Amino acid sequence: MIALVCAAQFMVVLDVSVINVALPSLQQDLNVAATDLPWAVNAYTLVFAGFLLLGGRLADLHGHRRVFLTGLGLFTAASLLAGLASTLPLLGIARAGQGLGAAVLAPTTLTLLTTTFAEGPARHRALALWTGVGLAGGTAGNLLGGLLTEYLSWRSVLLVNVPLGVAALATAPRHLSPGRPGRPRRLDLPGALLATAGLICLTYAMVQASAGGPAAPLTVTTAAAGVIALTAFLAVEMRAADTALIPPRLLRARHIALGNLAMLLAGAALNPMWYFLALAMRDLLSYPPMRIGLGFLPHTVLTLTVAILVAPRLMRRVPARALAIAGALVVAAGFAWQSQLTPSSDYLTGVFGPAVLIATGGGLLNTPLTTIVTSHVPHEDAGAASGLMNTAKQAGGGLGLAALVAISAQPASAEAGYQTAFLGISAVCGCVAAAASLLPSRASSS
Repeated sequence: MIALVCAAQFMVVLDVSVINVALPSLQQDLNVAATDLPWAVNAYTLVFAGFLLLGGRLADLHGHRRVFLTGLGLFTAASLLAGLASTLPLLGIARAGQGLGAAVLAPTTLTLLTTTFAEGPARHRALALWTGVGLAGGTAGNLLGGLLTEYLSWRSVLLVNVPLGVAALATAPRHLSPGRPGRPRRLDLPGALLATAGLICLTYAMVQASAGGPAAPLTVTTAAAGVIALTAFLAVEMRAADTALIPPRLLRARHIALGNLAMLLAGAALNPMWYFLALAMRDLLSYPPMRIGLGFLPHTVLTLTVAILVAPRLMRRVPARALAIAGALVVAAGFAWQSQLTPSSDYLTGVFGPAVLIATGGGLLNTPLTTIVTSHVPHEDAGAASGLMNTAKQAGGGLGLAALVAISAQPASAEAGYQTAFLGISAVCGCVAAAASLLPSRASSS
């Protein structure tokens, strides 16, 4: 069961970054204008981030296996359509379908683990594997995207999901128990609509901030609409009681509220790394696509090793809060080193050395944080808690990327811009450590 759940999570995270290296080939093949090209990425990101809260709650209401199979089927079918698309609009629609399937699938994979394994070492190991695979999926996306684009075509980076998805759909019914849906209750439809609209507007504003600037009218308008929708969503949730998309009792738990704040900041630091480091290897080191992909290999291998093998063992002896703080500080040191990258850097000191610190710290940080924000959650709220955590991570990634793109565009040279971006990520990691230090010593504290 763990292998099946982690394979699904890997596909979801992989598709956030796998298309990045393939964009130039896609642009040439479909004759896409440079200004329209980001929609090959953004169509996925917008829908994925917008529907995560709803996807998590659906698992609580309708059973984890049923929702898992629905999300996986939608993601697989949309991947096939995306790989066969002949125009950018068709590709955008298919990528949006992938995002919707991912929004249903991602929180459900985590919920299956937290409802199957009781709190303790067994759950720590399961969450460590889930976290490690998710982290590795982001860096592996650049590696796999580079290899597939170099030797096959850009379409293969999307079609690779199809045989994996079909195999998972064939085996899932035998390995997943039906689960037990929560007591019958209606979905909080007003809350679902407001949350989805708010998250999509905010995500779109982040995208526009990167493209047109944070002060552009469209950026400001959509950001304001997102804030208004989410404010209305919180007001609705406070009155919705048991039907709420995010039950208020979850946010009253201190370890969940502060843990998700730390997770949002961690997403703002770690998710933009894929974007900036891939471009830095291209612009400063003049690496071709395949070498850029291979450049992420140490990130992938070390993240998996630390998150899966090292972090669970340390959690038996070291409090999760202390481990999260240490991990964030190690990542901060790694990005401070990464900021020293120049056109004269070699791979060993310019990429590999910082990768050791970034991957080690990321592996130490994310497993305890995931454990904290999913602990002491009733089974009937497990999907909501998973959706909230995934939303915090994705929203943080979008906010961080938009802010970092804006500040890195100010320096006069590309080298100075990347230095600013990596130092900014290092500073955010310091904020992650500060947020983690406020967590209660025991997760049950509220």
